[in-house]
Amino acid sequence: GALPVGPTIGAESLIIITGLIGIFFALFLHRRVAAVRLDVAQEEDETMMMSVKEAGQNQTFEQNERLRELYAAISNGANSFLFSEYKLCTVFVVFLAGVIVGLVSWSSGRETAIFTATSFVVGALTSMLSGYIGMRVAVFSNARCTVGAVKPAPHGWTESFNTAFRAGGVMGFSLCGLALLCLYALVVFLAPSFSWGTTAGAMKLFDCIAGFGLGGSAVAMFGRVGGGIYTKAADVGADLAGKVVEDLPEDDPHNPGTIADNVGDNVGDVAGMGSDLFGSFGEASCAALLVGASSPMIVAAGWGALMFPLTVSGVGIVVCLITNFVATDLSPVRKEADIERVLKTQLLVSSLLMTPCVYGLAVALLPSATCGGCTGGFYIGSICSSRINAFLCVAFGLWGGCLIGFVTEYYTSFSYSPVKEVANACRTGAATNIIYGLALGYKSAIVPVFLLSLIVYGAHTLAGFYGIALAALGMLSTLATCLAIDVYGPVCDNAGGIAEMCELHPSVREKTDALDAAGNTTAAIGKGFAIGSACLVGLALFGAFVTRLEDAAGGDLHVDLLDPITFAGLLVGAMLPYWFSAMTMKSVGMAANAMVIEIKRQFDANPNLLIPNHPDRPDYDTCIKISTDASLQEMIAPGALVMLSPVLCGVCFGTRCVTGLLAGAIASSVQMAISSSNTGGAWDNAKKYISKGAMDAVIGEEEPETVDNTGKVQTKKSQIFKAAVTGDTVGDPLKDTSGPALNIMMKLMAIISVVFAPLFLAIKDGDGLLGFVVHDKDVAAAHDAVVAATRRLAQVPVASPAGGGELVAMAFGLVVGVGGVLAVQRATAPPRAKAAKPALVCRAAKVEGTPVEPRLLAHTASLA
Repeated sequence: GALPVGPTIGAESLIIITGLIGIFFALFLHRRVAAVRLDVAQEEDETMMMSVKEAGQNQTFEQNERLRELYAAISNGANSFLFSEYKLCTVFVVFLAGVIVGLVSWSSGRETAIFTATSFVVGALTSMLSGYIGMRVAVFSNARCTVGAVKPAPHGWTESFNTAFRAGGVMGFSLCGLALLCLYALVVFLAPSFSWGTTAGAMKLFDCIAGFGLGGSAVAMFGRVGGGIYTKAADVGADLAGKVVEDLPEDDPHNPGTIADNVGDNVGDVAGMGSDLFGSFGEASCAALLVGASSPMIVAAGWGALMFPLTVSGVGIVVCLITNFVATDLSPVRKEADIERVLKTQLLVSSLLMTPCVYGLAVALLPSATCGGCTGGFYIGSICSSRINAFLCVAFGLWGGCLIGFVTEYYTSFSYSPVKEVANACRTGAATNIIYGLALGYKSAIVPVFLLSLIVYGAHTLAGFYGIALAALGMLSTLATCLAIDVYGPVCDNAGGIAEMCELHPSVREKTDALDAAGNTTAAIGKGFAIGSACLVGLALFGAFVTRLEDAAGGDLHVDLLDPITFAGLLVGAMLPYWFSAMTMKSVGMAANAMVIEIKRQFDANPNLLIPNHPDRPDYDTCIKISTDASLQEMIAPGALVMLSPVLCGVCFGTRCVTGLLAGAIASSVQMAISSSNTGGAWDNAKKYISKGAMDAVIGEEEPETVDNTGKVQTKKSQIFKAAVTGDTVGDPLKDTSGPALNIMMKLMAIISVVFAPLFLAIKDGDGLLGFVVHDKDVAAAHDAVVAATRRLAQVPVASPAGGGELVAMAFGLVVGVGGVLAVQRATAPPRAKAAKPALVCRAAKVEGTPVEPRLLAHTASLA
């Protein structure tokens, strides 16, 4: 069981060194962020200095005081929520660790149970630490991003962007380094207790290691659901009571919900995302290690071949480190148009650099042997694979993730026609805006699902379930860069809110809003990566579950959809994402309702809050408490639904039902997650597209009352903008609560099935409690009868008519009948006046019919 000291020691060194590089580079980036002083006086340009001189020197002092006060309030609120959430998570971790010891001991022995529980606890604690680091660095950086935006262009663009992006880098590199080192340390710690040099010993080792992924995803579920409910309850409540009802600007300091909204960006979008992607890394790695250990040729090749999945993640840290300097030093942001280009360049450059590195690792570490019919490769199950095949599987995931990200950008960025169509639909009210947004979300799932299908088919053809696990790791190999892009958005969003509440010069808010708009798009790209990787991880874990069943059965196992119990599980699994989404959406609605009532109460109690520039400030703490209490109470039921479903299914109905449950849940969740995230992202950016003035010409013509005495259109007072705000408000829980949490649902159900597979197999040989009621031979006979009946039905000959006359007569009668109905309707209908095509169906890219649209198109072109 001792670790090797031969040539494969290079893999161990690579994993340790790259993990340490990630952590030290995160510390370096943190120092760069900390170098920005919380002092707007040091950064002001000449325009703002003139404003200060006119108002007196006290203005800058008050702004600095307000900046530090807000920084402290957001920090305290985020700390308070996260500590409360992690207290509950700690109780849950201790309880579930005891459950794992009890149930796995009964089915697999006490030693295996203790090692699995140990892995679970390590994974859970690492996930908590990752979320906490992300939250702290986001809170630490948001005010500094505001200070950077105070500088005049182009330095203001560069400083504010670099501060937010480096903050994301701290999260990305610390999480990747920490996750890699903790997982490898756990493997090294447990390896001496198993004969990992044999296939049976290696599989037992990685069976226990699977608990690491379970711990990460269990905490991520509470982080995503709890944080999502917190942030969207505050966001929706503040928007409805402040912006929609009282016409307050976004992040107005008189709105009692603004601090809770800013706190939510950190605990939901940052801490939740960090835990989510940490779980993806842990589960994809566990699946690849477990399925790889089922190959005697990989095990015989040594420790380096077994650790190939972890070396891919390790090299990814170095590649992302090099790519990071491209954004901040080699090709920095100097103007608004540079933002999206720089962020998209990160994805392309990291993928380009990663491709040859993966090829080198595959050639250096994986076996190239001859065994039976497999020449120059290795067997995975019954599939003969090779080094090149493994490289291609990783490449499929790597580049497939990029394509999914860019498709997501197309559907969520206002640079392209889909979001412009949604914005144009606001002209006829909130209802048509919502209809267009829903249609966009459904349509946006088409290409990503085709891409995922191709990846799954190609990877499985080349290397079985091992190939699917490698594809998932390929999609996550540039995780540090993806996280940097994800965290960048919430930091910029908070920076804009702080600028508004500190009443800084409007040019500061213009910069942060532009950074945030790009951040919304890149966040949608990040969600696309997260959803795609979650689908592949869930399927890889499904493969690991089947591998465990095959190991117990001593041969290949085929999932048969004609088996009634499997198909029943499939139907239930496909339903679960809807049940889960209903619970999380309703939780957000209930919490937002309480928030609206509290904000309205404060407005009624103190009317001064509605007077612009009045010094009175609301009670922020009560709103923070409402979001905190609601999220902690409401996150339990959805989490229990996801965790108990596979356990109850396996215990009561057996392993065949679980296979159907997992297949249905993965297939349904991925479609719903994509459509929910993209619908919400499109509504959000449609609102920003209108608010930046892109539709002012239309607003001025259709709503002349919004034009002031100087001829300037008051965009945010228009009905078109209010319709966009309504759509954005509806989309908030879709894109930031239900959609992202479905990622974890796919993975968590699968990893629970892997960990508790021995328990399922121990109950009536995998038939569950149902096996005690229905005897094996009765089940088998019923199954055989269904199969035989289906085959007989498929072989029944269809009687053909003596001639073609009957078919011709039937077709002729059908045409005459339909034609007669249409003719009667046309003859009896009242005459229709020739009218222009309604503006609703005039697409922004193809203008027809109405005279307003060409002006809108010209105005849009001038802005571009």
